[in-house]
Amino acid sequence: MIWHPFTLQYEPEQPLKIVSAEKEFLYDEAGNSYIDAISSWWVSIHGHNHPKIIQAMKDQLDRLDHVLLAGFTHDPAENLASELLKVTEGLFRKVLYSDNGSTAVEIMIKLAYQYFQNCGESERNVFIKWNASYHGDTIGTMSVGGDSVFNRVFAGLLFPTQEFESPNCSFCPAGKKPDSCKTECVDAIETFFERNPKQIAGIVIEPLILGSGGMIFYKEEVLERLEQISQKYGALLLVDEVFTGFGRTGFFFAYQRAKIKPDLIATAKGLSGGAAAIAVTLASEKIHSAFVRPESDKAFYHGHTMTGNPVACAAAIASIKLMLEERRLEQVSRLEIKLKEGLEKIGKEFPELIRDLRVMGAVAVLELEAGAENGYTYPGNKILKKKFLEKGVLLRPLGNVIYITPPYVISDVSLEKIFKAIRETLAEIYSGK
Repeated sequence: MIWHPFTLQYEPEQPLKIVSAEKEFLYDEAGNSYIDAISSWWVSIHGHNHPKIIQAMKDQLDRLDHVLLAGFTHDPAENLASELLKVTEGLFRKVLYSDNGSTAVEIMIKLAYQYFQNCGESERNVFIKWNASYHGDTIGTMSVGGDSVFNRVFAGLLFPTQEFESPNCSFCPAGKKPDSCKTECVDAIETFFERNPKQIAGIVIEPLILGSGGMIFYKEEVLERLEQISQKYGALLLVDEVFTGFGRTGFFFAYQRAKIKPDLIATAKGLSGGAAAIAVTLASEKIHSAFVRPESDKAFYHGHTMTGNPVACAAAIASIKLMLEERRLEQVSRLEIKLKEGLEKIGKEFPELIRDLRVMGAVAVLELEAGAENGYTYPGNKILKKKFLEKGVLLRPLGNVIYITPPYVISDVSLEKIFKAIRETLAEIYSGK
């Protein structure tokens, strides 16, 4: 009955039915438990069914389930907007609500495009992107994503962009090492700006970690230089914090770790702690001021039926309170240490199998030598997933890239079980042990 996402329809695998969840655990209909080592696609940062988030949603349902946000407002939407402006330290002026990461980035792209239309610079219509980036599955977000299995078939529907090779501090495209790097990976982008100073609307980037493109890490200095270039040539800096937002890199937002000031950011996933579908796009005063015009065609005509849903907003408010009151960023710092220790042990045991190990905040990555040429379509991926589930751990490798993005509150016992499952699986599949 269900057409499951990212699933081959020819002889599809039987999906595992989950009936309940708590903390880092998922439970199937047979009573088996699984450690959710990827926070169910990076959302359950406080663990599943956190009682404070659930209670906030229940309390809100007793008062107001939903009302359209066009011409109306309500406390949860106003309070959440206020909290978001606080945790972004006054950098932004307005909060636009939507339902998921793709729509949040889509709004960001449309705002940037119309910003220049409203300002009388209609020739600025080119967006710069990286070839390993992924920003979502709507037409606009696929357009600013790199060429991949996710969007290749839709190439004829996408608007043209200018693509550049992604930065990658593990496998530098310029052949540099982190200690000798002078952000040469950005040189081609700057050259393009020099040759087309008035055509570029914005640079669309995932900050510090390219998520679905393979959990690729890069240095803060890359973001600093991109900010300088965009400011020099009058383009906008659009930052996709859908994955990296709400503590995943060790800071509330990754752009804060890099000490840059984007014009727009989009975020979702951890926003509600996985309890409700909600996303936001935050716009600076510079962006908003271009839409404060008397002409009707200068308005931003974009909205969603469930935009700013009160129950989802209540979940997000509770999630942000947990981030602050329970000191989640300190937990991420401790988790980062444990993730490094666990991966280092695996690396020492299987040096011939592993291409790279890397950790940033609550993201740990183990990249295999096998399947490096296949990327996301590496056929061994299915075997890896199956083996991990058999050992009671939910991991979904991106091709040959095994990554761990657990809830920030995960126990040490569960972490050890994740590391053990990886060690045993590598031994069974690749080492013949």
